Amino acid sequence: MTEWKGQSRGTVLGFKIYVFIIKTFGLYVAYFVLLFVAAYFIVFSIESTKSTYYLFRRRLKYSAISSMFQVYRSYFTFGRIQLDRIAIGAGLKDKFSFDFDGAHHIQELLSQKKGGILLTAHIGNFNLAKYFFNEKHNNAAVNLVMTDFEHREIKNYLESVSEKSKLKMIILKDDLSHIFKMNEALKNNEFLVFAADRYFKNSKTYKELFLGKTVKFPQGPFKLASRNKIPVLFVHIMRERKFHYHFYARPYTGAPDSAKELLKAYLHDLEKKVIKYPHQWYNYYDYWKDFK
Repeated sequence: MTEWKGQSRGTVLGFKIYVFIIKTFGLYVAYFVLLFVAAYFIVFSIESTKSTYYLFRRRLKYSAISSMFQVYRSYFTFGRIQLDRIAIGAGLKDKFSFDFDGAHHIQELLSQKKGGILLTAHIGNFNLAKYFFNEKHNNAAVNLVMTDFEHREIKNYLESVSEKSKLKMIILKDDLSHIFKMNEALKNNEFLVFAADRYFKNSKTYKELFLGKTVKFPQGPFKLASRNKIPVLFVHIMRERKFHYHFYARPYTGAPDSAKELLKAYLHDLEKKVIKYPHQWYNYYDYWKDFK
């Protein structure tokens, strides 16, 4: 069985080529090149192709033939979202439009002065969050809690061609130093952002039903919120047609002291997003242990 290895795909050369194409020929030409890149990954990324096929075939109940076509569309959509990220960071933000659905919940959290937890997932384009917060909530301090899974050289290159952001990162460390940083951030009325749909090796997990089959999820974000009664929002940034992005923010309104209830509410919200935007779900490994 394949599992998530904690690392993203891509090379610096690939990003440099796309930045060159976008700046020289425009975004549409970059999308055209992507048509061939997506086909390449279907053939040469077998494990990812299988996992995406099983998403549509077994979890979303598409037909076998349709599921094969959806794999290609999923790869293309993933690539297009990465190109959008590069284009917006390189100064083409005016080409895109944004719908802020539930953005007032962010301000409500700030007014409580308790900090807050934003739960998202590996879906859509949450990498654009920095532009949302820079524009709509410039006074909000936001910390992305993550492993250092992106190749550092790729991250540095993207930062060199993108606008500066006030978003900060808290990297999960073996020495648990990240716990002190998270507590300090909450004391300062800052937000912690977790992509809570993946767990890491040796971490404590919960088992819960998601899209018809039991999956493991990390306990950490849910326990942190419930034990300290920290307000929680479910947040996603999804791509729609014609260069349009939809920002969603939904408050958790269930029992504040129950980690399992928070997890169930989070998964209920996430299921709706996966069903509505199935090609923007980016867990390219054997997520449900479907491989037989």
